[in-house]
Amino acid sequence: MDEQEIRSIVDQVTRELGGSPRNITLSEAQTLSSAVHAKAKEMGVKAVVAVSNRAAQPPILVECADDSYIASYDVAVQKAFTVVSLKMSTSELKPLAQPGGPLYGIQFTNQGKIVIFGGGEPLCDKQGNIIGGLGVSGGSEEQDTALAAYGKKFFENL
Repeated sequence: MDEQEIRSIVDQVTRELGGSPRNITLSEAQTLSSAVHAKAKEMGVKAVVAVSNRAAQPPILVECADDSYIASYDVAVQKAFTVVSLKMSTSELKPLAQPGGPLYGIQFTNQGKIVIFGGGEPLCDKQGNIIGGLGVSGGSEEQDTALAAYGKKFFENL
């Protein structure tokens, strides 16, 4: 048994005994980002992909496609922060944050880091614990939402 297998067993036993969920690893984040960038390229989107751990700050990975929008950097990072902080996708948050919604105005909290439009997805382990967040920016809201959903699905199948 190598060190990786031992760590995996210890992590699994700790979670089963009610320990803290793990964080997404840098290696997992890199694999996820590569997959999202490949899909974005197919779609013609110059995306910025940000991945945070379950603490939400700082991001553990941010990768920018060549010639991506400068503004997309902060938006992607803040989407990754939002989904971990509020334990829901930014698409789910959107209707709740509209005028008359129960979370109207939430985008003005947390030093303005809360994003209320699509492109962010929480990343969960097999037990449903949030272990990270994915933020994608660079396309339209629909494109960012589709890329983040693709990334979440890809991560679930890792």
